[in-house]
Amino acid sequence: MSVPPAPALRPELLDVVPYGAPQLDVPVRLNTNETPEAPPTAFLADLAAAIADLDLHRYPDREAVALRTALAAREDLDVDRVWVANGSNEILLQLLQAYAGPGRRAAGPAIGYSMYPELCRTTGTAFDVVDALEDAGDADVLLLANPNNPTGALLGLDDLRRLHAVTRGLLVVDEAYVEFAPEGSSARALLDELPRLVVVRTFSKAFRLAGLRVGYLLGPAAVVDGLRRVRLPYHLDAVAQRAAVLALRHEPAFLAHRTRTISERDRVASALAALPGVVVHPSSANFLLFETPVPDLFDRLLARGVLVRDVAATVGRPGALRVTIGTPSEDDAFLAAVTAALGGA
Repeated sequence: MSVPPAPALRPELLDVVPYGAPQLDVPVRLNTNETPEAPPTAFLADLAAAIADLDLHRYPDREAVALRTALAAREDLDVDRVWVANGSNEILLQLLQAYAGPGRRAAGPAIGYSMYPELCRTTGTAFDVVDALEDAGDADVLLLANPNNPTGALLGLDDLRRLHAVTRGLLVVDEAYVEFAPEGSSARALLDELPRLVVVRTFSKAFRLAGLRVGYLLGPAAVVDGLRRVRLPYHLDAVAQRAAVLALRHEPAFLAHRTRTISERDRVASALAALPGVVVHPSSANFLLFETPVPDLFDRLLARGVLVRDVAATVGRPGALRVTIGTPSEDDAFLAAVTAALGGA
C-alpha cells in the first residue's frame, strides 16, 4: 500500500525556519533581552495566594476585563482603548490579521525586529523594507520598534509625528524596551494627537515576566475592536491575567531594577568601547549592539560559556553581535570572554 503524499505547505513558507534564539545550557545567557533579576519575592508570595482560587477547570475571561481595566487606570485611558494578548508578538500578529493580510502591505526599517517580516509572511502580507521610514508611504501598516531592536536607537516624539504625517496606514510603535529609555520617550503621549497610532508593550522585559507571555496595546477603540474580531477564543490564560494584574500592583518593586540596568548598560558599553577594534552603538534599551573585526566572535564566546545574539544578517555587517545586559557578574564574565576572544586566547 502506497503512502499518500504529505499535505502541500504554502509555497511562501517552504524556506521559513522556525523563529527563536538559541536556548542553550551555558553559564552566561545574554541573548534574549530578558531581565536577569527574578520577580520580587513579595509578588511571588502574593501570586501563590492570588491564583489559589482560580477556577482552572473553567475558561478564562476572553475579554480580560480585569487586566485591561488595571492597565487603563495606569495609562489614564478608557478600557476600550486597551487590549491584551499572549505576548506582544500576538498583538503584532493580530494587527496584521486585522489590518493587513493578502493584497495589503506592511513596511518596516531595513534594520529592525526580525519577527516583522516573518509575521507578515505567515499572514500573507507583503512586507517592504524601507531605508527611510518616510518611504513607507502608502503601506497599510508601518511596524517600528522604538527603541529599535537590535540597534537600541530611539526616535523622538517629533520623529513619530512626522512619520504619521507622511504615511497613511496604521503606525505601530513597538515599545518592548521603552522602560529603559529616557523619561518622556513613550509614544503614549501622542495617542490623543495621532489617530492612526497604536503603542504595543510587553511584560517580558522591564517587568521581568518573560515566562508569562503577556503583551498589551494602547490605541483607538476602533483598533481594539478590530483585534477582538480576529483574536482566538480564550487567547490569554487565567493565570497570566491574574499575575499581570498583580504585577501592576507591585510595579515600583518590579521596575526598581531599571536604574541598575541602565547603569550597568553604560558600564558595559564603556568597557567594550575601550577594546581595540570594537564599535559600540548607543542604546536606549537593555542591550547593546556592537561590532568587531572578528567574524567568528559568536563562536569564540560560546566556547567560553557566554551566549550572545548573532545579528550580522539582520544588521548586514559581519561581526555584529547583540548582548543583553545581565547581572554585574554575568557582564564581567562576558567582558572577560570578549577580551580573551579578541586577543586570540
